[in-house]
Amino acid sequence: MSTVTPEEQGAQKAAPNWWFEAVPEGEDGTRLDRFLRRLIPGLPQGDVERMLRSGLVRLDGAKAKPSDRLTAGQEVRLPPHLRSETPQRPALKPKSKNIPHHDNRLVQQFDSMVIAEGIDWLALNKPSGVAVQGGTGTNTHIDGMLMALADGSDEARLRLVHRIDKDTSGILLLAKNRAAARRLGDDFQHHRIAKTYLALVVGIPKPVLQIRHRLEKQAGRGGEKMVVTAEGQSAHTEARRVDVMGRKLALMALRPQTGRTHQLRVHMAYEGHPIAGDGKYGGTQAHPGGLVAKRLHLHAWRLQLGDGVLIEAPLTGHMRTSLFDLGLQLPKGDWPFDEG
Repeated sequence: MSTVTPEEQGAQKAAPNWWFEAVPEGEDGTRLDRFLRRLIPGLPQGDVERMLRSGLVRLDGAKAKPSDRLTAGQEVRLPPHLRSETPQRPALKPKSKNIPHHDNRLVQQFDSMVIAEGIDWLALNKPSGVAVQGGTGTNTHIDGMLMALADGSDEARLRLVHRIDKDTSGILLLAKNRAAARRLGDDFQHHRIAKTYLALVVGIPKPVLQIRHRLEKQAGRGGEKMVVTAEGQSAHTEARRVDVMGRKLALMALRPQTGRTHQLRVHMAYEGHPIAGDGKYGGTQAHPGGLVAKRLHLHAWRLQLGDGVLIEAPLTGHMRTSLFDLGLQLPKGDWPFDEG
C-alpha cells in the first residue's frame, strides 16, 4: 500500500484533476527528469526533484527518482498546475534558449573535451565550472551541447548516463544510443563501474580511510545540503592518502562505493578534512590560502568499466596548477587502492 505524504494530500484536495502523460516510443530509455523538462519547457530541475520526492509526480502510480529511465507506454502523472502553465502542447524535441547553436565553435569545444571512445560510448574530460545539465541561471551545459550537436534529433544525440557536479572536473561518460545508455546506467547503478577521484584536502588524514556516514538532504538558510544523520541513506567512501604538503594539505584518492549526492565532499568535511575550495561543506576551513584559486579541488580521475576498460582524465585548470605549485605527485601504479 502506497504512502501519501501530507504535501501530496494537500495538493490532491486543492487540485484533484491530475494530468496523465503516456511515454512515447521516442522517449524509451530517457531519464525521467529530462523527459519532464522537455515536456514542460522552462521547468527548473529543482522543481522536478521536489515534485518527485513529494510524490506530486509519479511513474505508473509509484514514486520515482529523477534518474529513473522510462519505458515506452509507461504513464507519468503530473499535477494539473503544470498543464495550466503550458497552454499549448509542447513538442518533445528540445527547443530552449539554453541550448547553444550548432556551429564550428561548439564542435571545437566539444571535441577538445573528448579523451576516449568505445563502440557505444564516449568519454569527456569536463572542465570545472561547466554544468552537466541545465537549471535556473544555467545557460551553458553539456546536455544542451549534446542536443545542439544532434540538431534537435533525439535519435542521433549522445546521452548522459551519470552526472558530476558543476564544480567537479573530470570524466563524464556518454552513451551513443539508448541501448548503451540503459546498459551503462545499469552498470553505474549496480556499481560495476569503479570510480576514482582525486581531491586536495585540508590537513593530513590517515593513510587509509573507510568512511561510512549515512547521508540525507536537508533544507537550510543557504539552500538544500546533504548532512550526516543516523536516519540517512547508507554511504560508503574508500580513501587513500597519496601525497602530502607539510601539515597543511594532502592529495587523496577517493573511491565512492555508493552514489549519494555530494558524498565525497560531505564525507571528507565530516572527517575534519574538507576538500580545498569547498566552502559549502567546509566553511572557512576549506580555504587555507596559498592556492591559485578558491575553487573546488575535486577531479573525477579514472573510470574502470565493467569490461575492464580503464579511462583516465588528465588534470586540468586550477587543480593541475595547484598540485604542480605544491609539488604533489599523482598516484603510482594502475590503481592506488590496489597498492598494499
